[in-house]
Amino acid sequence: MTTLASRRDIAPASTDAASRNPRWVRPAVAALLLGTAALYLWNLGASGYANTFYATAAQAGSVSWKALLFGSLDPNNVITVDKPPAALWVMGLSGQLFGFSSWSMLVPQALEGVAAVGLLYATVRRTSGPVAGLLAGAAFALTPVAALMFKFNNPDTLLTLLLVAGAYCVVRATEKASSWWLMLAGTAIGFGFLTKMLQAFLVLPAFALVYLVAANTTLVRRLLHLVYAGLAVVVSAGWYVAVVDLWPASDRPYIGGSTDNSMLDLALGYNGLARIFGNSGNMPTGTGGGGGGMGAAFGGEAGITRLFGNSFGTEISWLLPAALIGMVAGLWFTRRAPRTDRTRAALLLWGGWLTVTGLVFSYMSGIIHPYYAVALAPAIAALVGISGQELWRGRAYLPARAVLAGMVAVTGVWSFILLDRTESWVPAVRWVVAVLAVLVATALLMGVHRFRKAIAVLAVATIVTGFTATAGYATATAATPHSGSIPLSGPESANSPGIGGIGGPDAGGRGAGGPDGEFSVNDEVVAALRSTTEDWAAAAIGAQGAGSLQLASGKAVMSIGGFAGGDPAPTLAEFKRYVAEGRIHYFIADSIGGSPGGPGGPGGPGGRGSNSEITEWVQANFTAGTIGGQTVYDLT
Repeated sequence: MTTLASRRDIAPASTDAASRNPRWVRPAVAALLLGTAALYLWNLGASGYANTFYATAAQAGSVSWKALLFGSLDPNNVITVDKPPAALWVMGLSGQLFGFSSWSMLVPQALEGVAAVGLLYATVRRTSGPVAGLLAGAAFALTPVAALMFKFNNPDTLLTLLLVAGAYCVVRATEKASSWWLMLAGTAIGFGFLTKMLQAFLVLPAFALVYLVAANTTLVRRLLHLVYAGLAVVVSAGWYVAVVDLWPASDRPYIGGSTDNSMLDLALGYNGLARIFGNSGNMPTGTGGGGGGMGAAFGGEAGITRLFGNSFGTEISWLLPAALIGMVAGLWFTRRAPRTDRTRAALLLWGGWLTVTGLVFSYMSGIIHPYYAVALAPAIAALVGISGQELWRGRAYLPARAVLAGMVAVTGVWSFILLDRTESWVPAVRWVVAVLAVLVATALLMGVHRFRKAIAVLAVATIVTGFTATAGYATATAATPHSGSIPLSGPESANSPGIGGIGGPDAGGRGAGGPDGEFSVNDEVVAALRSTTEDWAAAAIGAQGAGSLQLASGKAVMSIGGFAGGDPAPTLAEFKRYVAEGRIHYFIADSIGGSPGGPGGPGGPGGRGSNSEITEWVQANFTAGTIGGQTVYDLT
């Protein structure tokens, strides 16, 4: 056996595959999508507004078209979030259509997850058939970090959907050497840039490699088509950068996270090279990156084992060893296949995605969080589905059978280790998985498949062994409310509020997640804000506390300095002008963490530069008062 499957070329990929599918395929696909929807929509409202930072901007976009366009933190457009706004466009438009609420914000995220699972199935099916597609879709849906993020409101959700859409377009392009499909792939990646900037580009080497190697046309045409696709990336990403940077700065919000109020600086700096090399731009000191002092929440130590460590391990690595084994074995078995072989092309596509993105995540020394790993989930799931099916088809061939047995055994052992990290969560599961792995791997090696009656049982046992641990952990993740800036997957017992911000809204429905967990708001302060008529009911240093107040009161609250209070917006002169014009009612002195010295407060890391000057000017010119025990300054 020199290949995992019979000779198949990309060029004649079936366009009528659906008509030749067995009758069970459509019900199985429907079950996959309905099950995914149930998992992601189940208990969705328990997380409240999830990440307050993005929820605040989504709320602003639901009432102001300008705030929606720029991703502003308040409807009056002082400063934006520190990411491009594509994900906020979806949430903000949903709020405009249905009224802003936790559900109108989070349901689109869950539906994006269902769409991503469906697209992954469709992509894998085109190269490897419906069984591999169903296995890949199920593995993706049941990855814990996917069950976390598709029930959350971070940009990673839309980014992942766009990356899978790009992969689908690449497969379609490679089938018929179509420049149009390849340009659609570039467009998907361009909009991925408008979702989370340079992270979207990590899949481009794999996309280009697959088309260059496997498209059934001349080398010159392949290179020319790649140029067209590159132009599509530039146009679909660049139009928004041009709009923002050409828009008069005096008539738009400050670009949060940038050092010079430009989208290009944000892309290349704070959300670009700073993430790789560790320069944190406008972030306060102490929020460091990969090797920093904040442990699991910031990725742990950089290195080749990062994805298996305490930070990323339970998020993404359940099937990662199996995917790596399957990728290497598959490329070896197809080494003599024709250039346009579909199986090898698929392995190059998903293997290249996993390799490049995985290595960048492993070694980047800037800010990184475990939930970034959701971008790896489609590639891991696809590799498991494709290689698992092909190895099963070649089970009469001892090397293929041995590799498949090794994948099962390694998955069982690694699942045991990961489950052991959360000792209090259903301890029996790890032992069941370990015993099953030993039995199934042994049966595969001994050739039990030769007994016809045992084939179906062995196939089901193989799938159950591989999926039990990740499915259980993903289900526990879906059942647990999450909030905060750095959510972690798993049951509540596996998370620390100081890292993941576990928990939904408070009893009054007004809680909001932040980097230190749940920010509660003062009911009397909220009532006071609701009675104001100014453009901004209040101003506060940092977006976390200000966002909690804005979400609870429904009134615009100025987030001075953006996320952690470190951005120079507004300047002291601008703030003085707003006060002189009677546009701000209150200044909340201790809105974050409950004390002026908390993060972003006057004494915290965010209280520097113009923001420290604003605090000092308010304290020098207005009399401090209290509302519900909280220090406030009436600026009117």
